[in-house]
Amino acid sequence: MRKQKSFVRESIGSLGLVAGAMVAISGVANVLALTGSFYMLQVYDRVLASHSISTLMALSVLAFGLYIFQGALELIRSQVLVRLGARLDHLLVAPAHRAALKLSLIGRSGAEAHQPLRDVETIRGFLSGQGPVAIIDMPWMPLFLGFVFLLHPLLGWVTTAGALVLIGMTLWTEHRTRAPTQALVQSASRRQSLLEASTRNAEVLEAMGFAGRALARFADANSEHLRQQQTLVDLTSGFSGASRVIRLVLQSALLGLGAFLTIQGEMSAGAIIACSIAASRAYAPIEVAIANWKGFVAARQAATRLDQSLATLISEAPEPLELPPPVKSLSVEGITVAAAGSQRAVVHNLSFTVEAGEAIAVIGQSAAGKSSLARALVGVWEPMRGAVRLDGATLGSWSRERLGRHIGYLPQDVELFDGTITENISRFEDKPDSKAVIAAAAAAGVHEMILRLPDGYETRLGERGQALSAGQRQRIALARALYRDPFLVVLDEPNSNLDAEGEDALAKAIESIRARRGIAIVIAHRSGILSAVDKVAVMGNGQLTAFGPREEVLRKAVRSPPQPSRLAAAAPRG
Repeated sequence: MRKQKSFVRESIGSLGLVAGAMVAISGVANVLALTGSFYMLQVYDRVLASHSISTLMALSVLAFGLYIFQGALELIRSQVLVRLGARLDHLLVAPAHRAALKLSLIGRSGAEAHQPLRDVETIRGFLSGQGPVAIIDMPWMPLFLGFVFLLHPLLGWVTTAGALVLIGMTLWTEHRTRAPTQALVQSASRRQSLLEASTRNAEVLEAMGFAGRALARFADANSEHLRQQQTLVDLTSGFSGASRVIRLVLQSALLGLGAFLTIQGEMSAGAIIACSIAASRAYAPIEVAIANWKGFVAARQAATRLDQSLATLISEAPEPLELPPPVKSLSVEGITVAAAGSQRAVVHNLSFTVEAGEAIAVIGQSAAGKSSLARALVGVWEPMRGAVRLDGATLGSWSRERLGRHIGYLPQDVELFDGTITENISRFEDKPDSKAVIAAAAAAGVHEMILRLPDGYETRLGERGQALSAGQRQRIALARALYRDPFLVVLDEPNSNLDAEGEDALAKAIESIRARRGIAIVIAHRSGILSAVDKVAVMGNGQLTAFGPREEVLRKAVRSPPQPSRLAAAAPRG
């Protein structure tokens, strides 16, 4: 059985040189942490006995210098950890973003689709905190335990027993916080999903008076999230407080035992202070780890989820051979398509061929499968069976970026991005072709409208293009679909928000696609667009019920008694 690839582990492995440097820095910093113990030993056992001010000054200057060096190393370590987290974020954010898009395409909610990106943020946040410092310092605990053993074996055994107790608490913390951390992530996802749904449908909620009920659902989810958060915080705070009390008790026990051994003449007074400092340093990583265990568990679960998402959703197939641009035909070969996130087919065994220079209108009743067909034609939904081919090659024969150059797509629900009109039309190319942008806008009949805006093509549209009306957004989205003259242009109800002028511009755009030997597929509910196409495909119940020249299909529809309800909206005006 093939072992599942770990994207997170491999990304961390690629930073091995930096991680090795971190271990080396931590080793030197931990050795320097013995400075205080040695300093107190020398002060109590040598300086106080000799009353030598010069020895005290020399020891103090040396200790001060070592403390400065130690502090500098720990500062460097913290800064390197922050940059290490940023570098890991840089390595993971691109595949996580692709996974988020895939999750959205298969019908997951916004909160679920965004989870991979939140997981990357969780991992980066943990690496930038104190948790990794404690983990790196833990292997150096034997250094401090060995020093305490040198002072007196009994003190060493007591310190070791205390360390084992604290380690046991760490493991118990891990056991108890695993499930609450997972529950917290799930409750946060549900809360975020409800919030996104409410804000996205704010107008509907207000207009129809059920905003209060939506708020009540969100409030319930929020209360559950707060309860899960409180449970986790109570656990981690309780363990952290208990570990702090145990450490204080152990330090006091070591001081008391050290005083007893000193009275018995088995060790010096300076060794008491040296033992306390060394033991405190040995316990510190465990205490810090317990305090940050919530973040560690969350980061580990995030890494596991992210690995599962990336392994499932991100293909490792080699880059396909770059094919020549399609110029001949679109072939649909027996495709069966299911809705995103479902196994229920909405398009059944559908086949047809379109040659270059042709425009087809796809008509039919609501829920006939027209928009599902459109998504399959552009590769957004992969068919369960069958294939969509351009010039004989399946859509998978191109990489998504190269395929996108040959496809224009105007979805039923138009979405523009926060950016300038130029950026939106040019699909956010790094160096957009200004002539191609203007040509696409002119083809969509929107060039003059853009020039009348305050900043012309550099007008910023805001989130979802809300600075424009629905019709303006649709026409700019049409220009985006026409940018750089793609071979296949699929338009899903492109005239749903257009006025008469807009419909005329749309008809001219379709005619221009045909004139340059491209292919236009138009999902149509309104009849005005039919005059611009030469063929019509009729769908019903996910199947193709008629296909052929426009006049022939519409004439048959008029003659056939069972069909008028299906095609009434398709009859050309006049």
